[in-house]
Amino acid sequence: MINKLKSLLGRRQGRDAEITADAETLKLATAALLMEAACMDGHADNDEIATVAALLGEHFGLQPAEADELTEAAREAVAKSVELYSFTRIIKDSFNHEDRVRMIEMLWQVAYADGILHDFEANLVRRICGLIYVPDRESGEARKRVLEQLDLNGADVS
Repeated sequence: MINKLKSLLGRRQGRDAEITADAETLKLATAALLMEAACMDGHADNDEIATVAALLGEHFGLQPAEADELTEAAREAVAKSVELYSFTRIIKDSFNHEDRVRMIEMLWQVAYADGILHDFEANLVRRICGLIYVPDRESGEARKRVLEQLDLNGADVS
């Protein structure tokens, strides 16, 4: 699986080529955005990495080992990438609106995995919302759902 994902990264480098998202490309784009959120505050701690792997496993029906492998491929993709557009374009073109809102909810889950929302994490989620056409209102609702789920409503996390 990791070799296939690496080959997809190589194909992705040609920006003028039309991006056609197969299942593996979509998984990698999703994982890369989640990993970007995990790394946005300067470091990805174990809680954030575990959250990324758990979300990928749940969303795509992956076994834990497959989710871990995809998470590692996402780390490599994020390290090699200097932009979000190619990942967000795949999400925008492949997910329906409900799935894009779920993507934003997953990003909030990663951002809050350590119990603290960093300004850079909030900014990343907002930028991704714009790139995948999720309105601020729906992002705010997704954020509230995550805060309730993580029982962080009363905590000073923002």
